[in-house]
Amino acid sequence: MQAMSKPVIEYQDTVRPEWIDSNGHMNLAYYVVVFDLATDALYKALDIGDDYRAASGNSCFTAETHTLYQREVHLNDKLLVRTWLLGSDRKRIHYFHEMFHADSNERSAVQELMALHIDMEIRRVTEFPPDKYAALQAAVKQYAPSTLPNGAGRRIALPG
Repeated sequence: MQAMSKPVIEYQDTVRPEWIDSNGHMNLAYYVVVFDLATDALYKALDIGDDYRAASGNSCFTAETHTLYQREVHLNDKLLVRTWLLGSDRKRIHYFHEMFHADSNERSAVQELMALHIDMEIRRVTEFPPDKYAALQAAVKQYAPSTLPNGAGRRIALPG
């Protein structure tokens, strides 16, 4: 793993029985659920979560994701998700989740996301208010790694 600053948040969960599929491991959909719960924690930490939406009428919608599954997780495994803020501009936020087996610290999966700032009244992309934009830029300066985490910036393609 490359040297990075520090994650904005760390989210913990445990693999639940309803998340297990017929192959005996956590179904791919529930990796996304866990990453989405970590996104909620990230948004709360950055003050762009539920309270922000209620006060401003703005929210963030995920526009693009890329998920890479690396190791199985099983029933009752303890999970740790570290979330890295990669960047932000006036209308977008770019971040990266890493899921680990909490006991062994083996990386299980990663997800890279791009979210858009949305005016909920008209359901269209809008700029962050100046104070929120400034706060996000300060967070990027504080948290963004100097190099992309392993697995970020990937594309899907066959070799060669």
